[in-house]
Amino acid sequence: MPPRKSVAKPDLLPDHFLRWFATRGWSPRAHQLALLEKARDDRSALLIAPTGAGKTLAGFLPTLVELSRSMSDARSAPSPLAGEGRGGGSTSEVGVRGTPTPDPSPQGGGEQKAQRAITLVSTGRTVQRTGGLHTLYISPLKALAVDIARNLETPIAEMQLPIKVETRTGDTPVSRRARQRRYPPDILLTTPEQLALLLSSDDAPFLFSSLKRIVLDELHALVTSKRGDLLSLGLARLWKLAPDMRAIGLSATVAEPESLARFLVPQAVGESVSADIVIAGGAAEPVVEMLDTKERLPWAGHSARHALGEIYDLIKANKTTLVFVNTRSQAEMLFQDLWRMNDDGLAIALHHGSLDVAQRRKVEDAMSVGKLRGVVCTSSLDLGVDWGDVDLVVNVGAPKGASRLMQRIGRANHRIDEASRAVLVPANRFEVLECRVAIDAVAENAQDTPPLRTGSLDVLAQHVLGCGCGAPFRADDLYDEVRSAAPYAELSRIDFDDTVEFVASGGYALKIYERFARIKQDASGRWRVTNPKVRQMYRMNVGTIVEDTMLKVRLVRGGSGKGKKGVTGALARGGRMLGQIEEYFIEGLVVGDTFVFGGEVVRYESLVEDQVYVSRANDKDAKVPSYMGGKFPLSTYLAERVRKLLDDKRAWKGLPDQVREWLSLQAHVSHVPGTRELMVETFPRADKHYLVCYPFEGRLAHQTLGMLLTRRLERARARPLGFVANEYALAIWGLGDTSHMIRQGRLDLAALFDPDMLGDDLEAWLAESALMKRTFRTCAVISGLIHTRFTGEEKSRRQVLFSTDLIYDVLRKHQPDHVLLRAARADAATGLLDIRRLSDMLTRIQGRIVHRELDRVSPLAVPVMLEIGREAVYGEASDELLAEAAEELVREAAGFEETGS
Repeated sequence: MPPRKSVAKPDLLPDHFLRWFATRGWSPRAHQLALLEKARDDRSALLIAPTGAGKTLAGFLPTLVELSRSMSDARSAPSPLAGEGRGGGSTSEVGVRGTPTPDPSPQGGGEQKAQRAITLVSTGRTVQRTGGLHTLYISPLKALAVDIARNLETPIAEMQLPIKVETRTGDTPVSRRARQRRYPPDILLTTPEQLALLLSSDDAPFLFSSLKRIVLDELHALVTSKRGDLLSLGLARLWKLAPDMRAIGLSATVAEPESLARFLVPQAVGESVSADIVIAGGAAEPVVEMLDTKERLPWAGHSARHALGEIYDLIKANKTTLVFVNTRSQAEMLFQDLWRMNDDGLAIALHHGSLDVAQRRKVEDAMSVGKLRGVVCTSSLDLGVDWGDVDLVVNVGAPKGASRLMQRIGRANHRIDEASRAVLVPANRFEVLECRVAIDAVAENAQDTPPLRTGSLDVLAQHVLGCGCGAPFRADDLYDEVRSAAPYAELSRIDFDDTVEFVASGGYALKIYERFARIKQDASGRWRVTNPKVRQMYRMNVGTIVEDTMLKVRLVRGGSGKGKKGVTGALARGGRMLGQIEEYFIEGLVVGDTFVFGGEVVRYESLVEDQVYVSRANDKDAKVPSYMGGKFPLSTYLAERVRKLLDDKRAWKGLPDQVREWLSLQAHVSHVPGTRELMVETFPRADKHYLVCYPFEGRLAHQTLGMLLTRRLERARARPLGFVANEYALAIWGLGDTSHMIRQGRLDLAALFDPDMLGDDLEAWLAESALMKRTFRTCAVISGLIHTRFTGEEKSRRQVLFSTDLIYDVLRKHQPDHVLLRAARADAATGLLDIRRLSDMLTRIQGRIVHRELDRVSPLAVPVMLEIGREAVYGEASDELLAEAAEELVREAAGFEETGS
């Protein structure tokens, strides 16, 4: 459709909208008017705006204005059908919509569908009123969709707009979901997974044919994961069902706007097409500080327990504070610590993704009305939830990325002309360096969001199956459709055909098993699902988030169960749901063990089917559950800045005294690596020999490097025994004297760190690694080859492990180029192994390896050495053991008695 001519800005907003802005003391911002102009010109657009800039309202203004005008036309039209349409609006789950009228009866669907397209005559012109879905809003979080619905209620109610808004998430009742498909609201707020479900229905053309706009919120958070791949394929399908649909993307933090803008428009073969970009300005600069603790700063660890009193004082001194941590286990532990010292009775809450949805909603509602002084939270609150009364964000630990930090800072003070305030609390001395450079990056508005992904084949397989669940499709048509999605624009026909064949038969090596045949061709060459059960399994397992088996945690009255398989009479079933916990953690417990969950200390009583029964307890040494995938890798951008900071001794003046003295001691006894150098230290300790290097490239890249270096050291007969890695360094220990081997020329460091290790060494290691089996397992679940959910039951983790491991071995032997093996290798390279980052590092350090042969551990090596042999001890005991080990290592590194530095 050719762009329409732009109109003057005063005509963009109707009078009643301008009056509404005026009554609130506002005036439309430039970027809000710009999006209205883009809508008038029939253009898709990406809005880059800071938190508090009215970004969400800007995204919805074109829809509200269009619906308001069309409904105004409909009300003024002298038509005998007046009153039969939806001009009067209707009551929905999010509040008043003008004069409410009841929804049509769900009965008689065919007749109602025919009535939904109404032509009204007004002043001699025809106005088409579809009465169907006008705007679809996609959120990365269910909580954000619900929050946006609540916020939309205000302008709609205050301007008495007859507009119906509803949410559709995994928490929406089945009856409401069915009604939404038959009688859609004007605006539907949902998630990528729910969109995939809607598109897999045979009535998807009916539901989406009226769609005019899709609003994608927090777009930067969606496009860097497989959820973004799934969403992009959903967009491609929507462009086919509703060719006039335009997109608005909303993002607060993005490094490459042009790349992100490609996601919003159909891609043409051989071309790169982008949506228009609107950048909002005028935001107040955030005020970000680092806590210069008065306590002794640990050399290692992640709990930040040394600063508990100072964190509590920050909560006490402010009206409302969000305390962000990087993992759920940290959240549980910090909340318990703060609660124990809460002598002032401050209202402090806990929020993370494993808590029961009712508990999370309760916290969110209390926050929205200003009842809480503090909330300890994880990335579950990173995005978009609009709480204007939050006046301070505390980030415990290193932020792991400048963009992530900006996102969290944006949760404070949702007012564009007032500065957001944040305090960073580093948990150890290395984290001080990362916090320092993150603050500098925020001041420069420097972003480090990852680039747009290349679409994965396991997600494509899920989409192909979803298409087969709806209307039958032809392969040629679907291939063209899929390539209109930006992540799949370069998809080869071979990869596409192999994916379709995989969904149809399981692939060459699996086609003898009938259960892997999920779609089939009819006589006309169109593909459709083989039977209704396949459709049901798809809908129960849709999505790309694969977690370990989760067990429900229920709080019951005290009592002691007989064991994991039964419950005594004193311990009744039922009880209040606290949330969910991963199965592998419970497997390590025995009856009577205590652990922290949902902000409480509980005693493990029994496990019955998928229910974990617990009772309240009082135990200072309770364990803290650890959750899979809880650690963020250090971003490449911050890693480079940390290296530059270390290389610039003048910049050390801006660091806390304790850290400056630590680095000065390192420079005295060894060496501080330069920006492009790799420093390698070798030294003996006890009866072993150590090789420690400092790439500063993040835990994932370091773990891969450790695995590959260990193989090479074995071939060099250095007899390595193991390695450990943190975000900054890697330590390998063994029986061979590496210092002597390097001195004698029997171990060449340049050859040891040669980039060719990413060739045969990597392939050989992957072939025997359990990591590839884990990665394959995830791909098998996402692709729909293996189901984790069935009617009335879920597959246990052991069943999934057995099924996928067996298939993995069969495919490796009989079809090594199978689609799922290709998908697993791509995932390992970009995610778990961080191959690109490791490759860049190995290239950068060529000819720049600095070796220091020492007679003892160096100050810089202490943190990574403390990771060696560390037991899974939780709570205060963990910190005490760590402190004892640190004291010994610090004395050794300094070469004299500890001075307190």
